[in-house]
Amino acid sequence: MIKPKQLKRGDTVAIVSLSSGLAGEAGMLWRTYQGIHRLKKVFGLNVKVMPHALKGRNYIREHPEARAKDLNDAVRDPEIKAIISCIGGDDDAINILPFVNLEALRANPKIFCGYSDSTTIHLMFYKMGVVSFYGPALLTDFAENIAMDDYTVRDIETFWFNSNIVGEIVPAKYIRQFGLAWHIDNKMFARETIQQQGYELLQGESTQQGHLIGGNLETLVSLIHTPLFPNTTDFEDAIIFLETSEDTPDPQMFENMLIQLIQQNVLKHCNGIIIGKPFDNMYYTAYKQKIIDVLKRYNYSDIPVLYNMSFGHNEPKHMLSYGLQAEINCNNKQFFIKENAVYSN
Repeated sequence: MIKPKQLKRGDTVAIVSLSSGLAGEAGMLWRTYQGIHRLKKVFGLNVKVMPHALKGRNYIREHPEARAKDLNDAVRDPEIKAIISCIGGDDDAINILPFVNLEALRANPKIFCGYSDSTTIHLMFYKMGVVSFYGPALLTDFAENIAMDDYTVRDIETFWFNSNIVGEIVPAKYIRQFGLAWHIDNKMFARETIQQQGYELLQGESTQQGHLIGGNLETLVSLIHTPLFPNTTDFEDAIIFLETSEDTPDPQMFENMLIQLIQQNVLKHCNGIIIGKPFDNMYYTAYKQKIIDVLKRYNYSDIPVLYNMSFGHNEPKHMLSYGLQAEINCNNKQFFIKENAVYSN
């Protein structure tokens, strides 16, 4: 896999809306600019807003070619060192595929970050052999009320601003509680936190390593019959990461999606699975039991599964880098990334 260059203070990053155009809605601009301010103040970065990123939901939905142009232009712009998604969406990013210059992704490797429906964009980078980052988005993590979470800030520094081996990814000690509306009247109110336990080992033993691949479960399943869904060989010797969205699919839907992946031979030769904490802890116990039951039913009870990871639809969150070698230590319920995520300038 091709790694992008590390960031340094003073670099320019671009923001894009490749799924939903929420960031450009009039009532949401305060939060968009709050996220931009954090990129500047916390990380010392310059920010370039791509031309169509803030044109609003209707325009973004109706003009996939404009979304793709923003991505293409950001990739080819030598001044831009990283591309950050404003927000995910409703499985809409697939519509930009016909307009994306995939070869440019490989010719100009740079940091791309987002989660949820951004899974689609990550798989474009993965198809071209470029490392990308399943992690923070502008409207969520960067624009968190009052201040960004230290856990997320440290994680960004670790992944993007130095070229050392990433090392152990420890669990967040709390999650931000859902329910405080993204309204400017709430701007000065911090979301409450709920203390959290660490990772849970659902099955497996010893230590297993593999390259990282995965994403949002709902989005990944929606891509099964598209050119972006990975080949069976992409999952061989992999550690697969999965997490669910704020739509909180019920346990039966969750089971059905796991089975769909199994039917695509996704788990047949993988080395391990890591599962992100369900959004707002919804169906926490039910999901856990479904995972155990489904894997047992399909004779995958020997695959290590680490549950309750701090990635995906949770704040604070850590990143996962597609293609990098990772490790599950079943004995100690630990997770490691075994290499650097970016290379030194």
